[in-house]
Amino acid sequence: MRSSNPVFSRRGFSRDNGFAGFNAAQQAGGPAAAQQGNPYATGNPYAQQPGNPYAQQPSGNPYAQTADPYAQGAPPAAPPLTDRMTMDDVVMRTGITLGTVVVGAAVAWLMEMPLGLAVVCGLVAMALGLVQAFKRRPSPPLILAYAGFEGLFLGALSGAINERFAGAPMQAVLGTMAVFVGVLIAYRTRLIRVNRRFYRYVMAAAIGFVLLTAVNLLFMAFGGGDGLGFRSGGLGILFGVVGVILGACFLALDFKQVEDGIAYGAPREESWLAAFGLTMTLVWIYLELLRLISILRGD
Repeated sequence: MRSSNPVFSRRGFSRDNGFAGFNAAQQAGGPAAAQQGNPYATGNPYAQQPGNPYAQQPSGNPYAQTADPYAQGAPPAAPPLTDRMTMDDVVMRTGITLGTVVVGAAVAWLMEMPLGLAVVCGLVAMALGLVQAFKRRPSPPLILAYAGFEGLFLGALSGAINERFAGAPMQAVLGTMAVFVGVLIAYRTRLIRVNRRFYRYVMAAAIGFVLLTAVNLLFMAFGGGDGLGFRSGGLGILFGVVGVILGACFLALDFKQVEDGIAYGAPREESWLAAFGLTMTLVWIYLELLRLISILRGD
């Protein structure tokens, strides 16, 4: 069963198998059987099970390639697998999704969209994200629609903050890029090791962060002022730093998801979910950096 939280409910985030198959059994009958943590093993929709459309054909496959495909009477070779997710697929679809966010942000910035309308766009983006989170299969139009409305919200919000703190949005963009590159290097060099313990710590911290944010919003709505003080002063700076660190941890989880999906032959359509997850994480980091920069420059 997938998580009900739209931020956490990506492929690999399941209550049954943990993240990216950390609790999954080994996959039998293949070269990856000796490896641990196969996210497409038993209990996974891409595991080699009876009736699984992505499983390998049994040894009696009449279309399997023989030892000598050119021998007389030999059946034709099976076509190569071209429907598996690759790194190029993930990069291309992530670029398309992020490009849609950037276009939406540019439109809202240039048109000086009112903040009230921007909030509506943000709510629409949240709703679209929830719908995609609960769908069993990725929907590219839905993901791109989410990216467009999210971009409109970010563009209007960034424009309003830029009027008060000139250059703050660009600083947040550069900071987001720096976090992405830093986490990618740390992940590739194995300075960050994503395992079950890492996943549990990140999930516990994220749940606490979201709950504190919700309580702060309630205090702001009904008590007025700055709520619990998470938007100014030293506490606000600390809260912003924790938010950025959580975003960096989610990036590591996203990288693990992509790596495992490619290694274990996930369908190509899963690259849209990877792009969706990466976009949500980068938006999270950007917003936290934008808030942190505003607090620092405001003080």
